[in-house]
Amino acid sequence: MEKSKKNKLSFSSKLGGMLAVAGSAVGLGNIWRFPTEAGSNGGSAFILVYLAVVFIFGIPMLLTEFIIGRRSRANVGNAYNVLAPNSPWRLIGHASAIIAFVVFCYYSVVVAWVLYYFWESLIDGFNVDGSQALEGLQSASVTGTYDDIFANFIQHPFLPLGFLLITLFIIHYIITAGVQNGIEKVSKLLLPALFTVMVILAIFTSTMPGAAKGYSFLFSFNLEYINTKVCLAALGQCFYSFSIGMGLVTYASYFQKENNLNHTAASVGLMDTLAAVIAGLIIFPAVFSIPNASPSRETELVFVTLPSVFNSFFEKYPLLNWLIPSAFYFILFIAAVTSAMFLHEVATAYICEKAKLSRKKSALIVTLTSGIIGSAASLSMGPWHHYTIAGMNFFDLLDFISSRIFLPLTGLGAALFVGWKMKKSDVYDELTSGGMFKFVWFKIFMLLIRFVIPILIITIMVTNFIL
Repeated sequence: MEKSKKNKLSFSSKLGGMLAVAGSAVGLGNIWRFPTEAGSNGGSAFILVYLAVVFIFGIPMLLTEFIIGRRSRANVGNAYNVLAPNSPWRLIGHASAIIAFVVFCYYSVVVAWVLYYFWESLIDGFNVDGSQALEGLQSASVTGTYDDIFANFIQHPFLPLGFLLITLFIIHYIITAGVQNGIEKVSKLLLPALFTVMVILAIFTSTMPGAAKGYSFLFSFNLEYINTKVCLAALGQCFYSFSIGMGLVTYASYFQKENNLNHTAASVGLMDTLAAVIAGLIIFPAVFSIPNASPSRETELVFVTLPSVFNSFFEKYPLLNWLIPSAFYFILFIAAVTSAMFLHEVATAYICEKAKLSRKKSALIVTLTSGIIGSAASLSMGPWHHYTIAGMNFFDLLDFISSRIFLPLTGLGAALFVGWKMKKSDVYDELTSGGMFKFVWFKIFMLLIRFVIPILIITIMVTNFIL
């Protein structure tokens, strides 16, 4: 495995690094959360606002984590201490690594759900009577509908745990293979496959009877829909979709000096947004082809609504009734795995450096510990649902603590660190890769990082508790 001059791990190529970071960003949030947010916030109005947020907020925040990571050449848990030794700033790094691990624990549970649905779609296990599936979109009480299938699965005492173990094994295998032979190779393979299958599905769903209505909803602009609610929704979607505050510093520490950080951030932002829009091009034509189906049912969108839509529409075409759901859950699983392996890597690199353990031992600790915590989170959605803390089951509690409290804090810390703690000359040096590239937006970047973005993150924090 190649090393940098400072004996640190590195990606072997610019493309590999860019795809790895894009994989961390392109996850379940793009394929189910983005269409759901768009569906709930006026379609095209949300997309327009989201694009503005990507340029004003998302890309600059990616750059802040890239700067910290490559400048320090250390995992997120140690990066702040390298750049500001023995200062309170180091707490941001420790918090980022811990939160990445916490998110991985419950995120892997959802990845396991996707794996189960992919498996069931492959073996033709989701076919119910088409008229019954359609009726199930109107009433969750219909026996045998997809509401019942999903509920029965997550409430099963052993089945979700079995798929969780398989999920953890897959991710563990990738991480132990290393940065170049594991993360980079998998990213180079899976990201192109993801976009290829997504484009094929989008072309296919364009032939469905609801395509025109779906496109109209997605792209017809109405100024009246742009309001404070839509802006906040777009800001929150960008924050979580770009994996801000979760330890992208670690991936950035694997960048070589020749990487153009500005181009990498822009490419990642483009790929992340493109994946979300293509997901909308797949989902909206399908959903609008069936009466009473809704694109704004959150988790139920991919585990209840879409299976019902696919089965109702393709009931008379057995091959398509097998192929389309299988392809959809395939891309969903790819997106989920690339994000999950990023979270695992952040935690693994942190333990490896802090505890002075080998990569394999560190990865094993993360896998086993997350397996225990993830199992508890999975069971809390089913057999243990009656055990609550502050009115939340264990799964929801982990999500609340990480996404609503600590992630905004670690994201805010990264912005303040680059904007106010680091020397401007060091920031500029990283943005230009030591003078190899031009960065004409430096003054605007510093203005955003110092003032605009902290205000936006504080807004996210406040609205998390108000709304």
